[in-house]
Amino acid sequence: MLVLFETAAGYAIFKVLDERKLQEVDSLWKEFESPEKANKIVKLKHFEKFQDTTEALAAATALVEGKIGKRLKKVLKKVVAKEAHEELAISDAKLGGVIKDKLSLNCVHSPAVAELMRGIRTQLDGLITGLPPREFTAMSLGLAHSLSRYKLKFSPDKVDTMIVQAISLLDDLDKELNNYIMRCREWYGWHFPELGKIISDNLAYCKSVQRIGDRVNVASTDLSDILPEEVETEVKTAAEISMGTEVSEEDICNILHLCQQVIEISEYRTQLYDYLKNRMMAIAPNLTILVGELVGARLIAHAGSLLNLAKHPASTVQILGAEKALFRALKSKKDTPKYGLIYHASLVGQTTPKNKGKISRMLASKTALAIRYDALGEDTNAEIGAEHRAKLEARLRHLEERGIRRISGTGKALARADKYQYKSEVKTFDPSGDSTLPPVSKKRRFEEVEQEEEGEVVTVEMKVKKIKKEPAVEGKEKPVKQMANKLAFLVASLLGCTNHYYYMCLGLGVPN
Repeated sequence: MLVLFETAAGYAIFKVLDERKLQEVDSLWKEFESPEKANKIVKLKHFEKFQDTTEALAAATALVEGKIGKRLKKVLKKVVAKEAHEELAISDAKLGGVIKDKLSLNCVHSPAVAELMRGIRTQLDGLITGLPPREFTAMSLGLAHSLSRYKLKFSPDKVDTMIVQAISLLDDLDKELNNYIMRCREWYGWHFPELGKIISDNLAYCKSVQRIGDRVNVASTDLSDILPEEVETEVKTAAEISMGTEVSEEDICNILHLCQQVIEISEYRTQLYDYLKNRMMAIAPNLTILVGELVGARLIAHAGSLLNLAKHPASTVQILGAEKALFRALKSKKDTPKYGLIYHASLVGQTTPKNKGKISRMLASKTALAIRYDALGEDTNAEIGAEHRAKLEARLRHLEERGIRRISGTGKALARADKYQYKSEVKTFDPSGDSTLPPVSKKRRFEEVEQEEEGEVVTVEMKVKKIKKEPAVEGKEKPVKQMANKLAFLVASLLGCTNHYYYMCLGLGVPN
């Protein structure tokens, strides 16, 4: 059996002297405890040394990508092809498949081969002759540096770093702009306080201050290209009756310099935002369509890279950025947060507070799929993101309309439309209107009255009315009694006595 061993100095081909030792995998390391024992197991057959670091880098890059370099192909044809019946032990199974297809050599890769490679690596200085250890160390260090620079130069994740730096700088610029503008308004507000109330836009305020300078120059300053006509008129009117203090020329110069800084930073921020938007559409178009450029860039920056973000599940994407609230809720055994950075997405922002949790959960699941498609997919189109956004918008409309369509009676079921029935509008004639007789009630009693008219017995239906019986009055004693009671009350009042017992003694009773 032959062994192909790759080093930083070149390719080494070893011949296995005793193949029976390979069957004892667990005790194979004992055969490489010293260079003498190692020489009894394997023997160097050929060593192809690299000429310089460039050739070593090309060979290492080809091995990393699973390809056969020109130098390796030449060595295999020169040495191994002479003993085609021998098996070739290799450390990489993928490389073995390529060698078998192109050179028709029988390659072997097994745990015993891996243990053999480990033993050769430990006694490499004693097995390879003619190569000083100091030179071998220098070539290993040079190859490591060259390979690292190559991987960093052609890394597919390098654009993620640009996005992370751009969104971090954008947030820093926003903070600095807020501080600068606040300082500018307070500083110039001592001289012209009315201007801050009239002009609300920060950039227009700084441009106006830079154009005006001292408050006295407002009347002769043209602000038509900065402010609307009515606002310009209001500024000039306020300058005439301003209550601000007088400032020196040196103060005005410092204020104008600060305004210039605000204008330059604002222009650079606009340029940086355009750069970030283009980068996001190129690197993660589906993520950008779902959550926007700023939210997508913040998610990537929080995870470290697009590939790291693709490894997160949808539940983690949903609360990414709310770690402190999550751990605080878990510690206090309260409700966990529903959203993190994804809260600032347009889909979550345009829904009602009641449905924000549902939309954020659905948006996080679709976002996780879009991130994996952007990070691991071969295509660069945004069809997946557009399709997912359409589904989320349809779901959002359904959630919003369901609350509007509820009826007030039940509050649980949706309103149902009545079944349509056609009703004719043709009216028929009612003959009952021609009769002048009063209508006869249906509920009545019947009494038969026999009358002889022309020798016939006629039965007449007559209605017997009920007579309401009035309650019986015991003669005319009640009015007399009432008069007697009133008379007794009058007598008692004249005598100045209000005792009911007195009435009783008179025999007239108690008055009503």
